[in-house]
Amino acid sequence: MNYFDVSMPIHPAMPVYKNKPEKRPSFEVTSDFTTGSSHETRIHIDVHTGTHIDAHLHMIEGGSTIEAITLDRLIVPCRVLDLTSVTDAIHQVDLEAHNPQAGEFLLFKTKNSFAKEFEMNFVYVAEDAASWLASIGIKGVGIDALGIERSQLSHPTHKALFAKDIIIIEGLRLGDVPQGEYLLVALPLALVGLDAAPARVLLVEGMNTKL
Repeated sequence: MNYFDVSMPIHPAMPVYKNKPEKRPSFEVTSDFTTGSSHETRIHIDVHTGTHIDAHLHMIEGGSTIEAITLDRLIVPCRVLDLTSVTDAIHQVDLEAHNPQAGEFLLFKTKNSFAKEFEMNFVYVAEDAASWLASIGIKGVGIDALGIERSQLSHPTHKALFAKDIIIIEGLRLGDVPQGEYLLVALPLALVGLDAAPARVLLVEGMNTKL
């Protein structure tokens, strides 16, 4: 079995959204072998850190929380689309050549995957692309940016996808992943009542990827 771990490593110097200090994770050693008989660490982390899955509550007041996304919707066939030629925003025209189908889970590989630090002008999914994908009836989307949209008033990309209950994964690392079909295994932390959760995400080759 061959697989790709497409998760971002979590550490204090990792890229965080817009380089905001409050988004940066920190580790606090609460016990070591000079103060006790074991080594223990407390983490301070935003639920949108690194590779993560958004819940409706993130953009919709009163929306559903992360535990509403069941694992049967996150262990599914998916397709990676090579969009590395896109320089700013992913629009409907960029996706039409890939012929998205109802029921697909699509992951967008862009130049974001090759950035070592957070890029303010990261490639994102424009409103027209999100609305078109929602109209087709896809199951989910993932992108290799820490946000699926950038500088769009009122967050229309998130809202267009959430309106059709489409799953959103952000912060993927797809640089080494060829375009093609995989089994997606996306496992969010089992948090309750929150607007997102960090996730470990694997893409498995050679499994049954029939939709």
